Amino acid sequence: MHGNILIIDDEIKLLKLLGMILSQENFTVKEASTARSGMMMLEQYEFDVVLSDVRLPDAFGIDLIKSIKAKYPHLEIILMTAFGNITDAVQAMKNGAYDYLVKGDDNEKIIPLVYKALEKVKDNKSKIVQKSSYQKGFESIIGNSPLILQAKKLAEKVALTDATVLLTGETGTGKEVFANAIHEGSDRKKNSFVAINCSAFSKEILESELFGHKAGAFTGAIKDKKGLIEEANGGTLFLDEIGEMPIELQAKLLRVLETKEFIKMGETKVSKSDFRLIAATNRHLEDEIKLGHFREDLYFRLNVFEITLPALRERKEDLKALAKNFVTSFSQKLHLSSVQVAPEYYKTLEKNDWKGNIRELRNTVERSLILMNDNTLDAESLPLYSEKTTAGKDSLSIRSLEKEHILKVLQYTKGNKAEAARLLEIGIATLYRKLEEYELR
Repeated sequence: MHGNILIIDDEIKLLKLLGMILSQENFTVKEASTARSGMMMLEQYEFDVVLSDVRLPDAFGIDLIKSIKAKYPHLEIILMTAFGNITDAVQAMKNGAYDYLVKGDDNEKIIPLVYKALEKVKDNKSKIVQKSSYQKGFESIIGNSPLILQAKKLAEKVALTDATVLLTGETGTGKEVFANAIHEGSDRKKNSFVAINCSAFSKEILESELFGHKAGAFTGAIKDKKGLIEEANGGTLFLDEIGEMPIELQAKLLRVLETKEFIKMGETKVSKSDFRLIAATNRHLEDEIKLGHFREDLYFRLNVFEITLPALRERKEDLKALAKNFVTSFSQKLHLSSVQVAPEYYKTLEKNDWKGNIRELRNTVERSLILMNDNTLDAESLPLYSEKTTAGKDSLSIRSLEKEHILKVLQYTKGNKAEAARLLEIGIATLYRKLEEYELR
């Protein structure tokens, strides 16, 4: 597991020692000796975990937690002090610290603690995505092709009921958009829409995420945690990629669906939750049942009302409207104004088969906005599909395309490598390695 770590400490020797220890674990580490320089680093780079001394020259670390968490809620903060006391520890946890270390113990405890904090960061980011739910309901489903209109009509009808829905179709066809639209069109819309991707976690973490746990249920469970089943009480629980759920958890989920009751990890008391379930998969669950990977009884509980979402290649007439929507939304995100779109841009997009469906189109539009010249989107903004890149054998190589893409992104970020790495969706260490490989440093 990789992560970006910021250490804030005015003891330079300790600062360098911790930096070396964490760097050896392949973490990307930045160092600051004051609260002010630490906050400046947070503005310039993306971090996952902050290790901060309590007594800094220009701030009290326990108060600093509030400032950091207010601006960067996904971050986890570990405080370090040479003068440990219970009052400070309690206040630090109240202010949002992940944990509190007394210096001297930190060298042997810091690595496992950082790994646990990173797991929490992953959870935080997932929850942030869940909370930023789509507000437009069925208006967020773009397109007028017969297949998408048919799927939308079915979704609008089932939204008025409390029936369990199974959304099927290839990856990237917009299953979460449909799930949220169904929630927004139901009587449960005033309550939570909670989503989780079942393929993103190990069995143990997925069980904890779904059912919650009591403090001490397993190593690292330092406090009680609500599960998503409990969070979805009165609302909707969306289980994406349910075909990836470990079969041991499938039995527990089946029981919850049948009784609306569940037991948290490490607890014996039965809890209840009234939620509506929407599940999604890109797998053929009937085949998974034959292979012994999916429970037949759970399949029948899920498949009360199935809606199959069409692949983008089956609704090419919607491509231009989808692309236009992404151009508008990403122009705002990237602070671009007066973006011009040449007719050839959409024609070039239509030549692709879009095996990754709407998700691939979305990523392509975002990248093309970064790659465009003179504020105009044209075929040249799409290196993978333009005539220029198909002209010669050398320009078709993955190495050549990747090098060109990295250069364009660096040009866009004005040399800011942390921002470039974020846009490229790679780690900063990976970017530096590629720059060295392509002799671009």
